[in-house]
Amino acid sequence: MARNAHKHAASATHWIALATCMALLGAALFVDFRWAYSSSSFSSSPPSATSAFLSLASNWALEKSGIIVFPDLGSRNESGDQLQEVRAQEDRGPGSDAKEKRDQGPDAKEKRDRGPDRFLSATYADLPAPDMKWEEMPPAPVPRLDGAAIQIDNLLYVFSGYRTLDHVHSHVDVFNFTSNTWGGRFDTPKDMANSHLGMATDGRYVYIVSGQYGPQCRGPVAHTFILDTKTKKWDKMPPLPAPRYAPATQLWRGRLHVMGGGKENRHTPALEHWSIAVKDGKVLEKEWRTEVPIPRGGPHRACVVVDDKLYVIGGQEGDFMAKPGSPIFKCSRRHEVVYGDVYMLDAGMKWKVLPPMPKPDSHIEFSWVVVNNSIIITGGTTEKHPINKRMILVGEVFRFDLDTLKWTVIGKLPYRIKTTIAGFWDGWLYFTSGQRDRGPDNPQPKMVVGDMWRTKLRL
Repeated sequence: MARNAHKHAASATHWIALATCMALLGAALFVDFRWAYSSSSFSSSPPSATSAFLSLASNWALEKSGIIVFPDLGSRNESGDQLQEVRAQEDRGPGSDAKEKRDQGPDAKEKRDRGPDRFLSATYADLPAPDMKWEEMPPAPVPRLDGAAIQIDNLLYVFSGYRTLDHVHSHVDVFNFTSNTWGGRFDTPKDMANSHLGMATDGRYVYIVSGQYGPQCRGPVAHTFILDTKTKKWDKMPPLPAPRYAPATQLWRGRLHVMGGGKENRHTPALEHWSIAVKDGKVLEKEWRTEVPIPRGGPHRACVVVDDKLYVIGGQEGDFMAKPGSPIFKCSRRHEVVYGDVYMLDAGMKWKVLPPMPKPDSHIEFSWVVVNNSIIITGGTTEKHPINKRMILVGEVFRFDLDTLKWTVIGKLPYRIKTTIAGFWDGWLYFTSGQRDRGPDNPQPKMVVGDMWRTKLRL
C-alpha cells in the first residue's frame, strides 16, 4: 500500500515536470516566432510562408500597376566600404564584365533569393515605343566611345573618341551615305583633344572646341581648331578663356557659341557662355566674348540650331573624375544627376525653358538629327540605378516637334546605347558607334562598338 502510494506520487511528479518543460519550450518558441516576424525586414533568413505570400501578392499588385521590383541590394553588409570600392573599380570603364561574372558566380543564387524586395518607379525602365525595322550597315573602322561627328551633305565625319579607357583615337573616319562605305581616314593635330569635344560646322569648315586630351579621366584643354573638309587642312583659333569638358557648341548668327560643359576637374558643372565671330573658316575677333550664362550647367548635351533658334537639350551635372594621386589619372566614380531640361536662346539673348524630354537623357552630344522641323535623338543615358548607382542606358528614339513643342517616343533602337553618332540621308536615319548594353534584360553599359544601323524614317 505504501509502495503503491509512493509510486503514484513519483508518477505525478514526473508528469508535472514534463508538462512544465513543454510549457517553457512552447513559450520560447512563441517568443522567438514573434521576434522573427517583427524583425523580418532586417533578417537574411528565408521568410515565413505568411510573409512569402504577402510579398508575392504585393509584387503582383505593383507589377500590375506599372512598378518594377528590384532586389534590395542594400539589405546585406558586403564587408563594408572596402569591398564596395573594389567592386566599383572592377566595374568601371568600357568593356568591363566584372559585374556580369559575379552575377554568374556561386553566390548569385543566394543574392537572387535574398529579401525583402525594394520597389522602384517604372521611370527607370524603357518607355513604351513602336518597333522600328533596323538594317545593319558596314561598321565603322574602329569602335569608339565619346567621339564627335559632323555631317556635311552625304558625308559623315567621325572624330577620335575612346577605344578603351586606356586607348584613345586621334584620327577622323568618313562615311559616305551615297555608297554606304567608309573611307578617307586622316589624322587630327597632335595637340587636339581626343574625346568630349565641342563641334559645329558651316557646311564646309568644322570648328572644334576644347575637350579631353588623352585616356582615362584626364582634364580638358582649351585648344580650338578649324578643319577645312575640302582640303583636309587644320588651323588654330584663339583658345577658350578656360578649358571645358564636353561643352555645348553651335554656330549661330555668325558666331561660334560654347556653353556649359564640365570644368577642369571634369565634375563641376560650368555655366559660362562664350562666343567668337567666325566666317568661312576665319576667326574675325582676337578674343572670346562673354554671353548670358546658360541656366543649368554640365556636359553631354545636344546643341541644335533650327530656324534661327538655338536649343540645348538634356545633359548631366557631374561626371567621373581622376582618382587623387593616380599617375595615369585613373577614373573614379562620382555622383551625377542626369536631367531632361530643354532651353532655347532667342534673338534677344534670353533663355527660355521648353518642355523637358520624356525621360532624363545625357551623352547625346552627336546623337541628333533635324528632320521636317523636328529634332530626333537616339539613345543616351538616364538616371543612375538608385540602389547600386550604376549607369542605365537609353534605347528609345525621341522626337521633339518644333511646331508643337511636344516630345514623343517614335521608336526603339536595336539595343540601348550611349554616345551614338547620328546622321540622316535620303529618308534614312543612321546611327553608329558608342557603348551598348549588356543585353535585353540588363541596361548597364558593356561593349564599345563601331556598329552602324539605319531605318527608314517616316514622320
